[in-house]
Amino acid sequence: MSQPFDPGLDGQNEPRRAPRPRALTLLAALLFAEAALLWAAVVWLILELLTDQPSSFASAVAILVLTIVAAVWVSTIAVATLRGRSWIRAAAMTWQFVQVFIAIGCFQGLYARPDLGWALLVPSALVVVLLFTRSVLEATSARDRHSPSQD
Repeated sequence: MSQPFDPGLDGQNEPRRAPRPRALTLLAALLFAEAALLWAAVVWLILELLTDQPSSFASAVAILVLTIVAAVWVSTIAVATLRGRSWIRAAAMTWQFVQVFIAIGCFQGLYARPDLGWALLVPSALVVVLLFTRSVLEATSARDRHSPSQD
């Protein structure tokens, strides 16, 4: 079990912090992996836009912009996870829902790709489980870092 944040000083004018829980580190690693894959998709989409003639240039640019926004957002969530921010739980859940819905789409239709569906679904399930583990909840719970009334 991790210890809560201690606003005391360790002699070097730095606040003492409890060690980061392993579940939080694993959660951040999964989110960084998702962000890295999104950035890879951004690069691929840019290369496709430059080397191939899209049937709709406006749609291709819109998909590129949406992918860039998603990559920035997931990268931000991953960094904030390492910092123990409380808002990451809702943000990460929202992204996992988006990813699950894309995975469901990969399992059906004329161009079904179950391999991609599973590649999206399994990490999403793991992230959701990690988000609700006790150590992650404690590490990301809202807390007053250091208020004057505690002095």
